[in-house]
Amino acid sequence: MKIVIVEDEPYAQQELIRLLERSGREIELLARIDSVEESIEWFSENTHPDLVFLDIQLADGLSFDIFSEIELRSAVIFTTAYDEYAIRAFKLNSIDYLLKPIKYEDLEAALNKYERMKADIGENTDGINEDSLRKVMEMMSGKTYKNRFLTRIGDQIKSISIEDTAYFKADDNIVFLVNKDGHKHIVEHTLEQLEGMLDPARFYRLNRTFIAEISSIKKVSKYFNSRLVVELDPAEEEQVLVSRVKAKEFMSWLDQ
Repeated sequence: MKIVIVEDEPYAQQELIRLLERSGREIELLARIDSVEESIEWFSENTHPDLVFLDIQLADGLSFDIFSEIELRSAVIFTTAYDEYAIRAFKLNSIDYLLKPIKYEDLEAALNKYERMKADIGENTDGINEDSLRKVMEMMSGKTYKNRFLTRIGDQIKSISIEDTAYFKADDNIVFLVNKDGHKHIVEHTLEQLEGMLDPARFYRLNRTFIAEISSIKKVSKYFNSRLVVELDPAEEEQVLVSRVKAKEFMSWLDQ
């Protein structure tokens, strides 16, 4: 198993290596990296390993920034002293999330999960396919995403595939599914509930009113006060804005 450790604390690096050696696995450590900048440079110039242990808070920023610059073709186990980034971590190539100080039992469980994942995906000399990785992660965690929604029109019940869904819009406590033909259908879920039902690689919560599917985003433009204005397809009469706070995350999501 070829690995890379991205960690800016020397003691934490050594402790992780000690725990890995304790596991008894054949592990080849390709690199120990301590910054976002160095990580981007290393992964841009070298063959990606099987597995990356990635500290979230590095000296020159958050390691999430690495994903904005390169397409990481490795499975990732995040390590951090804080749990506030857990949800964001699992939207990336993450198979686990270990809190420091790392316990041997937790590391062993994460490595076992990785090995099960590899067995399900099969060997891939060009690195792990992101779509396959995400599907295996969902299967192992028991997490599945909605494939269709039931809507009611009078006494009729209609099933709409997620593939035909462009975006969701909340309007006066009613949530509409807007399909790719521009037709609106009422769904019995709040946007907050939908966030947990939809694949985060395909759908993004733009603001308090809209959740959009990636292919429905026709155009993104800069707007006043560092906000972004999003043009949707099918067209939406209401102006759709992404706040200054979410703008960077949204652009990273678009670029993944």
